[in-house]
Amino acid sequence: MRTLRHAATRRARLLELTFIMFEPALRMLDPVFRRVGHNRIEAAAAWLEARTKGPLFDCRMCGECILTSTGMTCPMNCPKSLRNGPCGGVRQNGHCEVDASMPCVWVEAWAGSKRMRKGALIANIQRPLDHRLKNRSAWLRHLRLAQSPGRGEA
Repeated sequence: MRTLRHAATRRARLLELTFIMFEPALRMLDPVFRRVGHNRIEAAAAWLEARTKGPLFDCRMCGECILTSTGMTCPMNCPKSLRNGPCGGVRQNGHCEVDASMPCVWVEAWAGSKRMRKGALIANIQRPLDHRLKNRSAWLRHLRLAQSPGRGEA
């Protein structure tokens, strides 16, 4: 999956545009989701999300997706699970201090963010991960948060 993850980072701009086009379609479906009930479709949505984002981004299904803020690189691939990075332990060759065989996830994220229209979002400090959301749909969470005034973005 690392190969696809690296390819996704190199094509961050194209994937950003895909996400921008996908969101209105998701919002159009939200009345149906609300009628059926977000809780009822959670398992199906999480399954679909895992099958799409998993292979493409090596997604870890944290439930709080920030791909559009991290250069289309999933920060949960960091061996330290850092949502803000890099950790300061990046080797001189750009590889991870924990796993010398892999490029640092955050070096890749910064490179991907430079390709994106909204690449400056990588500088936003992310709040700690809510582990209760693991294996839940970030897409449905995004819709729920968009409905709740004053709750912020997903």
